[in-house]
Amino acid sequence: MKKCIAYIDGGSRGNPGIAGYGIAVLNEAGQRIASLSENLGIRTNNFAEYAALIGALEYAKSQGYDGITIFADSELLVKQIQGTYKVKSLDLKPLYDQAKTLISKLKDFSIRHVPREQNREADRLANLAMDRSVQPASPSPESPTPRHVLAVYRAGCFRPLEPAEFKENARFCLTITPVDGGAET
Repeated sequence: MKKCIAYIDGGSRGNPGIAGYGIAVLNEAGQRIASLSENLGIRTNNFAEYAALIGALEYAKSQGYDGITIFADSELLVKQIQGTYKVKSLDLKPLYDQAKTLISKLKDFSIRHVPREQNREADRLANLAMDRSVQPASPSPESPTPRHVLAVYRAGCFRPLEPAEFKENARFCLTITPVDGGAET
């Protein structure tokens, strides 16, 4: 059986904020075989942790590995994947489901919590990914016209209360007008 080891980390500056993940992949002899990182745009830290796990699982499968051992410094992620904690966040549930589907396609899988000190390379890669933050695009002639969208502020994010078709990680300039007693606290 062909197996690999992955140290993973996700991070967010602002939570939500500029997010990214890093993955250090090793062979069974402990030699580095890949360094992966990706900027995720504006996301939460927990989203970035799950994106790192999914990235490691997809890498393992794409490279023909039958098994993988994951080391992560996110106790929440590890305990959710192990089944010790339930996934209560509606934002994380689809990522959890995707990870579990990918895990089910492997012959061997394990995930272990490690202290941050033992995960420095994945952390370094995650920070490099966040440093590659997306620069705002200059307006183009095809830019959509401004519109009003009613939204609720919950868990640090504005969430539209009506269907809204926006590109993933699209950036907006918001003008906040409280309605129905939604004044600042």
